[in-house]
Amino acid sequence: EVQLQASGGGSVQPGGSLRLSCAASGFRFNDYAIGWFRQAPGKGREWVSCISMSDESTYYADSVKGRFTISGDYAKNTAYLQMDNLKPEDTAAYYCARANGYSTYWRDYNVWGQGTLVTVSS
Repeated sequence: EVQLQASGGGSVQPGGSLRLSCAASGFRFNDYAIGWFRQAPGKGREWVSCISMSDESTYYADSVKGRFTISGDYAKNTAYLQMDNLKPEDTAAYYCARANGYSTYWRDYNVWGQGTLVTVSS
């Protein structure tokens, strides 16, 4: 079965860090791009970052550039989103998803993991 399993969310204070994981199964990791999206309460889905697993090219939304780092571990079939210097506006449910290649458009992603909640508050 093709699936993604997201984990690693939690509650942190502003300035803190979290690392989200996205474990993939049922498909060849290297053939796809893995993206992260987030959705805050009452807001739409926002693209956050993407890694093309074929060449490890990485892409970031301006709102997280310099604070978030996306990476992949081929041996573990897992992608990560390291989030540093977190801000209250980063509070959201975070989702990982699979696409055929780099994209910022959610409709290009055809496999989605469940959300993992990140809360940034003092």
